Amino acid sequence: MQFNGSLHLGYSTNIHRGNTWEETFSSLQQATLAVRQQACPADTPYGIGLRLSNTASEELAIEANLDALKRWLDQHNCYVFTINGFPYGNFHETRVKEQVYVPDWQSTKRLDYTKRLFSLLAELSPKGAEGSVSTLPGSFKPWISKPSELQDIQQHLLLCAEHIEALSERYDCDFHLGLEPEPFGYLETTDEMIVFMDSLRSATSQPDLINRRIGVNYDTCHMAIQFETAAESLKRLIEEKIRLSKIHLSSALKVQASASTKAALSQFNDPIYLHQVVSRDTNGQIQRWQDLDLALGAKEEQQHCEQEWRIHFHVPLYAELVAGLETTVEHLEDTLDFLAQNPSYCTHLEFETYTWEVLPPNMRANSVVDQLVAEHQWCQTALKARGISLQ
Repeated sequence: MQFNGSLHLGYSTNIHRGNTWEETFSSLQQATLAVRQQACPADTPYGIGLRLSNTASEELAIEANLDALKRWLDQHNCYVFTINGFPYGNFHETRVKEQVYVPDWQSTKRLDYTKRLFSLLAELSPKGAEGSVSTLPGSFKPWISKPSELQDIQQHLLLCAEHIEALSERYDCDFHLGLEPEPFGYLETTDEMIVFMDSLRSATSQPDLINRRIGVNYDTCHMAIQFETAAESLKRLIEEKIRLSKIHLSSALKVQASASTKAALSQFNDPIYLHQVVSRDTNGQIQRWQDLDLALGAKEEQQHCEQEWRIHFHVPLYAELVAGLETTVEHLEDTLDFLAQNPSYCTHLEFETYTWEVLPPNMRANSVVDQLVAEHQWCQTALKARGISLQ
């Protein structure tokens, strides 16, 4: 969906199961089309945030499959403007946790996968379009300890930037990659993103190539967990010439830590996804736990008094929580305020609440389609309130 002529909005299809192209295409034909019919006027092109696993991307690269997708998109007045390239393998039904970072950017497997995603996006994009792919923040922070490991990450990103540049010139499009900072990723914060991008530019004789083709995928859930201020973070990224490749519209959980709120949080402790926790006390002291079970199991003396906890668990944008549970939706709203005042800084918005299957039953909509339609409506209302209207 297009707003004010240049701003695109869609949802990430990583909410649906699908490790093969057949499974992925089936979810598009059933769930995505149902959402499209309820959330978007028939005569308005509908933007899709496509998620492809490595296996699905290999299968979609087969000419017959790619042609079938193109026909389906044309038939239903849909288009793909962004691809979620963070999860490489199966993202549902099995333990994901820190394995979502495998392979990381040290590996040529991650490079080859991401290059393939851009090649597919180039085939799907209209001439002159802008297209983005989001990816993991280099690696999982505990895995990086040597300069040589960082050098491998940088070298592979530079090779990817060259591939993106070549495709942009060949297809007359503007393609770009967004690194997605998150807690316990190699890149977690705005400060770390700025330092890394400076280092990446210094590693090449073409710093302008980096500015054009590699930027940040700013996830409002992830940055809120770090207790960052949206306007300040976004302003600094722009000042440092870091491209806002895409903005993920998402909300995290937050609580004032107490026995009752910790008990309420236990229902979000699932065996599938990593739910990192960052806390801050009244003195500004920060604590971090790699997963929610570790935070819940920490001894009281290891926890500061009067802590606010922020938990990496994507909750529906419209969620109204109880039992002392809140969300970080204010960070998302502040991000939209910034974007409304600076509309040229980013043109890709994607809402991403992939946790539908592991949400507590009382928070889960009747169906995944119902949730996605409600989130579409929430986004459209929020944009309209800021003077951003459907094209």
